[in-house]
Amino acid sequence: MKIIEVLEYFEQIIPVDFQENYDNCGLQVGNGQSDLKQALITLDVTEEILEEAIRKDCNLIISHHPLIFHGIKKITGSNPEERIIEKALKKDITIYSTHTCLDNNSAGLNVYIAGKLGLQNISILAPGENLLKKLVVFCPPDHAEKVRNAMFLAGGGNIGNYDSCSFNVHGKGSFKANEGASPFVGRVNELHFEEEIRIELIFPVHLENKIIQAMLQNHPYEEVAYDIYKLENTYNKIGAGVIGNLENPAKTIDFLAFIKDIFGTKCIRHNAILKKEIQRVAFCGGSGIFLVNQAKRSKADIFITSDIKYHDFFAEKILLADIGHFESEHLSVELIASVLMKKFPTFAFSISEIKSNPVHYF
Repeated sequence: MKIIEVLEYFEQIIPVDFQENYDNCGLQVGNGQSDLKQALITLDVTEEILEEAIRKDCNLIISHHPLIFHGIKKITGSNPEERIIEKALKKDITIYSTHTCLDNNSAGLNVYIAGKLGLQNISILAPGENLLKKLVVFCPPDHAEKVRNAMFLAGGGNIGNYDSCSFNVHGKGSFKANEGASPFVGRVNELHFEEEIRIELIFPVHLENKIIQAMLQNHPYEEVAYDIYKLENTYNKIGAGVIGNLENPAKTIDFLAFIKDIFGTKCIRHNAILKKEIQRVAFCGGSGIFLVNQAKRSKADIFITSDIKYHDFFAEKILLADIGHFESEHLSVELIASVLMKKFPTFAFSISEIKSNPVHYF
């Protein structure tokens, strides 16, 4: 099995298209064409973790945080990042990172942790934008069902908790086949009018090629007339942060102790406790304070995240809990392994034994 086969499957579940604009998800080092020996899953890629991969004969490292985050102008071994790249290439080790495309996915880290917290009625805190498009295609009535169903099977027409969504309207199209054409209906060099159905459906951007190919393969025309439109609608299945409710209200102090245990953090930085109980909980792994206003508008009692600055703690009407960056995201390795094991149950994906947290507590 080639490394690229594993990565292509992973991207079907966690598409790279859902990463934030500033991010650098996907292949970091290598091209994935080598046969897969072993895979190491980790939060970070450090020199120590690279040595662990070599020791365990792993030629694939899948990390949450990208190894290459900013532009690299030279590789001289002058810093850990350059040394890792150089050594990984020499050892034929492929490095892949999943970061915010894992965070933002409805099958991703934030939703996974919401389950660990026991939240119900989970929704995305800040739904994604510019992630939806609309396809419009014109088709003979007798073939409309076949074309429509092919696009549904490719992932088109899903809106919220509904699938197979489309709009269809009858009309009349015109065309003239030129010399060399083989028209499905009509004759060469004659203007022809044909009854057609205009089929419209919405799809997420990462499925565009798949849906277009499904449509073309099932359409009878030699030249298919279709349009693709960008939409400004938000995509409620994808985005930053999550919010949900506890089944029963919990005492605030007890809930803080609970999340301290869940995330394995040694301390929680928080602002003043104003409510005795917690029921509505917002969460964002990593540096999520940019979502504080969304958490407040969603009436969260507490917002759990990390990297909160001093002045951010002055936020009113919400309890902020900073559990630490590493602590908020280290469960990503469990999730990545579980996603891959569903497809490759007989393959051993190894989780790194090295705790890469650079922050220590005295």
